[in-house]
Amino acid sequence: MNIAFFTRPKQDVTFVYSDSTVRQTLEKMHATGFTAVPVLDHEGHYVATVSEGDLLWFIIKGEGGEPHTMAIESLEEFRLTDLLKYHERKNPPVTISASIENLIIRAMETNFVPITDDRGMFIGIVTRRSIIKHFYEKNIFPQE
Repeated sequence: MNIAFFTRPKQDVTFVYSDSTVRQTLEKMHATGFTAVPVLDHEGHYVATVSEGDLLWFIIKGEGGEPHTMAIESLEEFRLTDLLKYHERKNPPVTISASIENLIIRAMETNFVPITDDRGMFIGIVTRRSIIKHFYEKNIFPQE
């Protein structure tokens, strides 16, 4: 089985660019209902995944980690690149040529796995839900 079978292509994925503002990112996540989204550069390379928690801690701790809160209007001044400087990369991508076993192990850790080609270009995501649904429909589990 090939990872491509599970991949939701880039054109069907909500993502943000690394130079988006924190406010734009929050608004996009709010509008779509997603709690985490891939971050890409303008060439199409996968940079990171940003979550609501990452944004919340950035707002609470501020740039550089000093404790304070920010007015919502000031979030327009900060780009994701400001946040990503202090961001631990928690959701590394899997290449499209990786094994299905590797994909499943990564999917156990997160709701979606970013998929890249061998050049690091973002080509889509695989959701944990799509993997579970596939194996459920294949009758891997006993029917009640």
